[in-house]
Amino acid sequence: MSQRPRASLGRVLDDLGSTLLELVAGDVDHPGGISALVIFDPLDEPVLAPRSLVLGVGVDPAAGALPALLRSLGGHDTVALVVRAPVALTAEVRAAVQESGVALIGLRRGATWAQLTALIRAMLAEGDIGVTGHESLGGLPSGDLFAVANAVAALLDAPITIEDRSSRVLAFSGRQDEADPSRVETVIGRQVPERYANRLTELGVFRDLYRYQAPVVVKPQDLGYDETTVQRVAIAVRAGDEVLGSIWAAMDGEVDRERTQALLDASKLVALHLLRLRAGADVQRRLRTDLIGTVLEGGAGARDALGRLGLSARRLVIVGAGLLPGHPHTDLERLADALSVHLSATVPASAVAAVGGTVYGLLPVVVATGSPEQRAARLAADFVDRVDGNLHAIVAVAPAGSDISGIVHGKAQADRVLRVMREGHTGLRVAQLDDVQTLALVLELRDLAAARDERPGGAIARLMDYDERNNAGLVETLEAWLDALGDVGKAAGALFIHPNTLRYRLRRVTEVGEIDLTDPEQRFAAMLQLRILSPR
Repeated sequence: MSQRPRASLGRVLDDLGSTLLELVAGDVDHPGGISALVIFDPLDEPVLAPRSLVLGVGVDPAAGALPALLRSLGGHDTVALVVRAPVALTAEVRAAVQESGVALIGLRRGATWAQLTALIRAMLAEGDIGVTGHESLGGLPSGDLFAVANAVAALLDAPITIEDRSSRVLAFSGRQDEADPSRVETVIGRQVPERYANRLTELGVFRDLYRYQAPVVVKPQDLGYDETTVQRVAIAVRAGDEVLGSIWAAMDGEVDRERTQALLDASKLVALHLLRLRAGADVQRRLRTDLIGTVLEGGAGARDALGRLGLSARRLVIVGAGLLPGHPHTDLERLADALSVHLSATVPASAVAAVGGTVYGLLPVVVATGSPEQRAARLAADFVDRVDGNLHAIVAVAPAGSDISGIVHGKAQADRVLRVMREGHTGLRVAQLDDVQTLALVLELRDLAAARDERPGGAIARLMDYDERNNAGLVETLEAWLDALGDVGKAAGALFIHPNTLRYRLRRVTEVGEIDLTDPEQRFAAMLQLRILSPR
């Protein structure tokens, strides 16, 4: 018997997401799970078990019968009523939802009742006695796309591939040797070769594929490549209005009514499995993010979260990864996925998630010899090199920690390092605190000074005031000279002026600022104020 609890309404909405369902009104956080799925028939008295989810297949949400139906279902302790969207949320409907306690949910336009029924029944079956292993959808293991591909291939009597919107091959059937060299190249590379994809785009195949419900036929002569000798027939895989991917069959001959219907049936089956795969991946991602976030916060649940990640009693190195300015927020999830794949190849027990605006990785120390931080830094450097063409990533490596407090300290240290790297104060793409500690301290002193509203004083204040009135550039001159450690030629070069001009300005600095540049204490005070109170 499965120990996983039956599906709650909140979980159904989370797993199926906005592709199929939208919450119109009501509370999804009811205690307990859904006990049964009932299809409502307005011509028959329904038999409703407590905690049922009712599908109002024959209910017209615009006919004015919703309030009475909601109140009736409330008397049977019904969890929710699903009707076809759009649903007009009138004051009477809202009152009926509140009075009955029955949530009102809309099935989005384009989504089918068959898709919804199959997915919810699969979720409910997870808690049933006698169900072992994976649940099934359409008689096939849920999410097993290779089993689905073989089933579709048998239905069509042709080798097929299942591809996503980017023409990546998600699964393929057997009998690919019956196709042609171009199909073999696609399957081996798990991606439609770029030259074929570009040609399909030029021919308008993708446009027609995603615009129409009917199959699209691509003849070998249209592609113009000798490696393609077998006709391709493709159909989009949809869930509601969203295109999830496509099925590509390598088969010659006319696409008659029978073949068209077979392709349509196959697309619906594949849609169910793709939705379930995506829902499961989303749930796993959210769970892992919550667990890693709990561990990094170090609160009361941190130890339990660490155990659920399978990392109890392990020494861990914390790495923090981020993106240089200019990347959209959506790239953060891409960064998390890429880092997870990269680390899992070498450290399978590692855990990675995007928490806030940073991707954190928990890497268990697998060897007792050598520096785990240096090993993590090498992995990070290899990762940055690999993704550099698409994602300009930066990675901070913190010291290994043996307990929750060590992990929390490591996270804080990674954050300090990343801040320095994000603000462009170093050209490093992978760093530890030793590499940037002074710069980190300067940034933190700036924060403290800003919180206290500290302003430059003494010589720097006098120079700033003089520059504001005379545009003399004395502060800039002093800063360049200090940066050059007193080398007049180097400082003049940095300012693009003659060394004699620089010497003259330095004399004005000492006069106007009333500062002795031969005194190391006064030089240090000036440098500190320029770095912290009036940064460039």
